[in-house]
Amino acid sequence: MEGASELEPFVLLTTPIESNYRSCTIPYRFPSDNPRKATPNEISWIELFGNSIPSFKKRAESDETVTDAKSKAEKFAQRYGEILEDLKKDPESHGGPPDCILLCRLRELVLHEIGFRDIFKKVKDEENAKAISLFEHVVRLIDAIEDSGKRLENLVRGIFAGNIFDLGSAQLAEVFSKDGMSFLASCQNLVARPWVIDDLDIFKLRWSKKSWKKAIIFVDNSGADIILGVLPFARELLRRGTQVVLAANDLPSINDVTYPELIEIISKLKDEQGQLAGVDASNLLIANSGNDLPVIDLTSVSQELNYLASDADLVILEGMGRGIETNLYAQFKCDSIKIGMVKHPEVAQFLGGRLYDCVFKYNEVSVV
Repeated sequence: MEGASELEPFVLLTTPIESNYRSCTIPYRFPSDNPRKATPNEISWIELFGNSIPSFKKRAESDETVTDAKSKAEKFAQRYGEILEDLKKDPESHGGPPDCILLCRLRELVLHEIGFRDIFKKVKDEENAKAISLFEHVVRLIDAIEDSGKRLENLVRGIFAGNIFDLGSAQLAEVFSKDGMSFLASCQNLVARPWVIDDLDIFKLRWSKKSWKKAIIFVDNSGADIILGVLPFARELLRRGTQVVLAANDLPSINDVTYPELIEIISKLKDEQGQLAGVDASNLLIANSGNDLPVIDLTSVSQELNYLASDADLVILEGMGRGIETNLYAQFKCDSIKIGMVKHPEVAQFLGGRLYDCVFKYNEVSVV
């Protein structure tokens, strides 16, 4: 970890953490499985990560900040491929048995060892610029919806539509490289409700009767995801008097937005009065989560985030990596939302849903 201070368990996790918290949602193996033999689930997930190697290699080859990027990208593909094959033969190698956190961590380690720091930087910058130019238009469309429940549903649909911009998914990376993605078209083309986990109606009811003092939002991808999906929702919370803390990654990982990038995005979106399209943004804070992966283990967050989160009464984990593949069943001391789109067939199968299905999981903590 380069940028963040020492890491510690997230202050809002239900305690005792040891018995209440498990970061990875999908078990790749069970205690009865042979520790020396990869399980069918492990093999299927190792292959999923293997399938993403070509798109990562392509991004690495075009990284203009790295000398000899083409041959280094080849080295990355070869080395990471070898590690995945090793894990198939011996699941206890390379710090295994593997889970989604280890498989992401090993990929980042190989990229860093070879000299790559941020292979998605160019596409992140391009997508951020595009999304910034659309922000005013998107929030005006939302503001025009007078019915509070309908406006909330549109904001939630916007988060799902934005969440499609995920270059960690091999299939989506291919679609994206062909023709990009239209945010507004994506909003219209979401799978029909009810979604695979769909607590939106319950949340709508709470939204109409209750307000939150402070929300922590763990954010996901750059571009449309953060700018056209999360920020309009955060802006609505601000309008309702909620203080909002956006928690972003410390270091680059795939096309996830980082803490320094998010500071820059917000400064570009705010006007001279410090407003976000007419809404006072003085209660909008940005925190470094201390994380450096597209998934998150909440036993390791920054002290800075914990300091800001200690009095929060709503936690939102956005995106498949942070809210579905990890932390779907995480329990908190306060209300929580896990929201994201299902972009891997293996996740859809586990949840009993469809590919590109949506998850909106709301848990309310009753105050005694």
